[in-house]
Amino acid sequence: MPEKQTDFIFTMLAEEFGLMGSLVVLGLYAVILAYCLAIALSSKSQFGRLLTIGIATTFFLYVFINMAMVMGLIPVVGVPLPLVSYGGTAIVSLMIGFGLVLCVHIHRAVFIPRHATGERH
Repeated sequence: MPEKQTDFIFTMLAEEFGLMGSLVVLGLYAVILAYCLAIALSSKSQFGRLLTIGIATTFFLYVFINMAMVMGLIPVVGVPLPLVSYGGTAIVSLMIGFGLVLCVHIHRAVFIPRHATGERH
């Protein structure tokens, strides 16, 4: 394994815990994505919906690219597995994104009106 503690951590998890461990990790990722999408759908503001869907898409792409890279479907690009592998900048940006998702969830009932005329009030 080239970088088993960062990029290829999923292969080490699969080796240690087998199929059930791998499915648990994938299931937990699916639960996080489902919660992000549920928060996006419950938000009344368009900005909150778009922000949450964008962060969920970023999270999905991190997971998808890492899994495809580990399986040999795409070339190794150095994307760490979110919340599992050792990756400094990726985990910081993901935690900031999850903080924004939680902020959208807290303020989900706030409706931000759009002014069609462009006037300031």
